[in-house]
Amino acid sequence: MSFLKTAGLPLIYVGVQVLAIILAFPFIHAGLQGSANPSSVTSILPLLIAIVGAPLLIILFAKRAPTSMGSLRFLFTSVICFSILITLQPAIAIVLPYPLGFSSGYSLDFSIYIALLIASLSFLTLLIEPQWYVVDSVGFLAGGSLTALLGIFIGILPALIFLSILMVYDAIAVYWTKHMISLADVVSDMKLPILMVMPSEKSFDYTQVSLKDHRDKVRSAPEEREALFMGLGDAVIPGILVVSSYVFLPKIHLLGWIPADLLTAFCVMAGSLVGYLVLMKAVSSGNPQAGLPFLNGGAIAGFLLSYPLIYHSFSYGIAWPFTLL
Repeated sequence: MSFLKTAGLPLIYVGVQVLAIILAFPFIHAGLQGSANPSSVTSILPLLIAIVGAPLLIILFAKRAPTSMGSLRFLFTSVICFSILITLQPAIAIVLPYPLGFSSGYSLDFSIYIALLIASLSFLTLLIEPQWYVVDSVGFLAGGSLTALLGIFIGILPALIFLSILMVYDAIAVYWTKHMISLADVVSDMKLPILMVMPSEKSFDYTQVSLKDHRDKVRSAPEEREALFMGLGDAVIPGILVVSSYVFLPKIHLLGWIPADLLTAFCVMAGSLVGYLVLMKAVSSGNPQAGLPFLNGGAIAGFLLSYPLIYHSFSYGIAWPFTLL
């Protein structure tokens, strides 16, 4: 197994969450938080409905109207790239100087044009030549932005509940109803940046690959696996608790300089990475595996174990008793 296939997905997995941490407070300052009460448990209900309902609608559409999949692919690609445009602008503004001002009172904000250029190139490349490195690059940007948005939207307690529910849902969807496997096949056929791909060789041609055929081949001969696949949600969902820990935990410093909230966030990330390594061991059998029981479980364990050690408290940053609304 090459270094690319071995280390590529873990680097993307960690990179998405690190990018989300970097973007979290710029997004808050840009007014993208979108919730007046992040600690409300009911705030996760619309997200749960969307996560459960959207895959079913996509699979139903693929079965009932297979000739319209090109239109559906165009729609999803447009939505993903538009989201990149909206979220990249405040991110780029971090590293660029202030907007260029003129004596007439007009100002030129380069961050908007750079974000527009990147989003447009992503859109066109995904439509014309969706190779694995294009899909992974766009998925990385979209995943980091989405993780940051959800992490600043959902407080600590809702995040813990959210991850726990999705652990169970993902296990049911993969091992029992198996509709998540069908969704992966549809998304792979559309070459959307919702399924991350890491091949053994750089010359791997993702445009010619059917995930179903690849899975059947690997099941009969695991040693001939040409690529590893990971749903983007497998990086985003546990990353929510990473960002939420960074944003909502008390702002204190250990030894006078180590941010306790950031340290806890990295412990959550480390826990989820341990879960990722266990997941990869299970994936080596050649059978599809539910990722979130491993990844969310590791993230939650990382939080529950690290918080008392770092903050010397078992409150876990939650106001007890909490309110539902």
